[in-house]
Amino acid sequence: MATAYSPNEEFHLKIKPGDVGGYVILPGDPGRCERIAALLDQPRKIASNREFTTVTGLLDGEPVSVVSTGIGGPSAAIALEELVHCGAHTFIRVGTSGGMQPEVLGGDVVIATAAVRMDGTGKEYAPIEYPAAAHFDVVQALRQAAAAAGQRFHLGVVQCKDSFYGQHEPENMPVAAELTQKWQAWLKCGALASEMESATLFLVAAVRRVRIGSILLVLGNQTRRAMGLEDIQVHDTSACAQIAVAAMRGLIAADRAASAPD
Repeated sequence: MATAYSPNEEFHLKIKPGDVGGYVILPGDPGRCERIAALLDQPRKIASNREFTTVTGLLDGEPVSVVSTGIGGPSAAIALEELVHCGAHTFIRVGTSGGMQPEVLGGDVVIATAAVRMDGTGKEYAPIEYPAAAHFDVVQALRQAAAAAGQRFHLGVVQCKDSFYGQHEPENMPVAAELTQKWQAWLKCGALASEMESATLFLVAAVRRVRIGSILLVLGNQTRRAMGLEDIQVHDTSACAQIAVAAMRGLIAADRAASAPD
């Protein structure tokens, strides 16, 4: 696809082919990019524009980039589209979330297999009946890396929304009844955690035929608070970042083995 509005570089990310690797780690917060990229060899900042910061380094000799997506589906979709334009094909979102099931504790990580489509952006990519699912290869790589790290983790469906305060203050919204009813449905269906980007990213990746998965730190759990249980608060995403890098290393090795001559 051609770049939109800009003949020489991507309009939002301000990058071009050769600036990023085929493998990309996607935090939401641009402030996390350089910290995650420090886990790579020879990281160098490529660009920073709006909510999008791009840093590229090497992992086992393979170019790997760290690119922030900002908050929510619209900016995440832009980042993924423009990265695909530049040749990227494998992505891991490293983000934060709120636990929903009582057993999902602050400090745990959630590896999303799929996401409830409460986002708006995904509706401009696929009919609502089409599922937002992570790629099996990436889920497996994240699962293996988390287990090897000894990290407590959960594997399953997450809920993805566009309104942070619609989740945390539904009573202040004109559609409070609908929000509350659906939240209870997601809980009864077993949704593990709530966040704001995975559903959109999974759909864009499916449409563009690239691989993606998400690993999410659980910051806390409002279900536990409502039940009067202890609600541990954790904000350090370093374990998620380390697991994502280890998973990416595994994907690189598997891809190399698959492409090696017999």
